[in-house]
Amino acid sequence: MMRRPFAVMTALACALAVSTACRSEEVKVDRSPLPTVAAPPYLCDHIPLKAVELMTGVRNPLVRGSFDLTLAGGLGDGSCNVYQRDGDQWKVLHVGLTPGGYPGEIKEQLEDGASSLPEVVPGAIGFYFKDKNSKNNAAYAMLVRGKAEINIQLEIGVAGRDNAADVLALMKLIAPKLLTDASAPSATTPSPSPSPTKG
Repeated sequence: MMRRPFAVMTALACALAVSTACRSEEVKVDRSPLPTVAAPPYLCDHIPLKAVELMTGVRNPLVRGSFDLTLAGGLGDGSCNVYQRDGDQWKVLHVGLTPGGYPGEIKEQLEDGASSLPEVVPGAIGFYFKDKNSKNNAAYAMLVRGKAEINIQLEIGVAGRDNAADVLALMKLIAPKLLTDASAPSATTPSPSPSPTKG
């Protein structure tokens, strides 16, 4: 009869130990900033894996896509899509490069409240923002130079990270690699003639 309370106490102690162990094994959010310098390994030959893992929380993701920087007269074209490896394999990130850039779209988004991208590459304009209505911590960025456009869609971000800062940081890493000289402002654009001076 004396052993029963002891057995109950032992079971409670074991349950408490297991509960404590579970809490100590909870995955902590890695709030480390994205790298400031692109380094291998790369996804789709241009997207740094380390940056993608930090901003999506997905390790060793599934990847589909490629970029061809020789298409469209050297403006380039292509995309890179990143998916969860487990479960339903949801798409977590999309990076696209198209030769159909439209600066007017950038201006519209800025007027609607998006933040302006700093000048990541000379002559480019862009925006970025976090979707405040998203339950998946989605964030977006777009950059246009000439007819070349890069868009980043973080469809499932990491809760607890600055998701808008993540898409901004990724744009800084990849835009110099994806935007070719074909999209650069023409260096041969004639300067306006000086006005004749009155004599």
